[in-house]
Amino acid sequence: MFYHVKELQYHAKPERPDPLFAKKLQEVLGGQFGEISVALQYLFQGWSVRGNGKYKDLLMDTGAEELAHIEMLATMIARLLDGAPVGDLETAAKDPIIGAILGGMNPQHVIVSGLGAMPADSVGNRWTADYIIASGNLLADFRANLNAESQGRLQVVRLYEETNDRGVKDMLSWLIARDTMHQNQWIAAIKELEAKENVVVPSTFPRELEKQEVSYTLFNFSKGNQSAQGRWAHGPSMDGLGQFNYVENPVPLAKKPVLRPAPPYIHDTPPAVLKDTQGLVPPNMK
Repeated sequence: MFYHVKELQYHAKPERPDPLFAKKLQEVLGGQFGEISVALQYLFQGWSVRGNGKYKDLLMDTGAEELAHIEMLATMIARLLDGAPVGDLETAAKDPIIGAILGGMNPQHVIVSGLGAMPADSVGNRWTADYIIASGNLLADFRANLNAESQGRLQVVRLYEETNDRGVKDMLSWLIARDTMHQNQWIAAIKELEAKENVVVPSTFPRELEKQEVSYTLFNFSKGNQSAQGRWAHGPSMDGLGQFNYVENPVPLAKKPVLRPAPPYIHDTPPAVLKDTQGLVPPNMK
């Protein structure tokens, strides 16, 4: 159950309107790594935890906070759109500064949302649930969460560098700090689970069912051998169950495939045409 507290978690008030920056802020609201994505990702992960405990609470705590961040950003976007010239745009655009702002403004902020935020990114792509990762495996999900917070913090930092508005910077500074915490908490949770399960996901798959002879082999498929210089090419594997090894010139382990022709009713290119070009040889032409 959720309750709406009318006060914002933190200030979201710019010094002045700026429709162009409102458009940019849409990215960290409704983009792939925006607040809508992480809020729903954490909540769905939490709802999928079978049983109660600290991991479920951590997910629900963070998901609920991200809902507060959605509200902060939506409020900031609406305030940045306050005073945007939406009447006689041709006259307004005679002012070079206003013209530049209008040139970059998202017209949907006027036409569609009525000077409000939208569930969309900075170029108008609507937010999609395809962005959400919630697998039911906490270690896999926490790693996805760490990536989401890393990408999100990077984007907010870039936006911080693009504005001189002290009110906007103040709010972004708060979001940057919270992303610092969230990265740290997911790292802590990941390390705790790795200590219990080891580092490879899933930990429950029987090792004897995988081709263990290549479980720790790095194949070089690049020109040169610079990849051999990494920790991942030599020494004990990160899970402590094997030794990394490096194959500089890997060779194919299977023969060239020869496919049977499709049945006549499929109407593919005739086998006789393909005989000398793709190795597709019908039985009666061998």
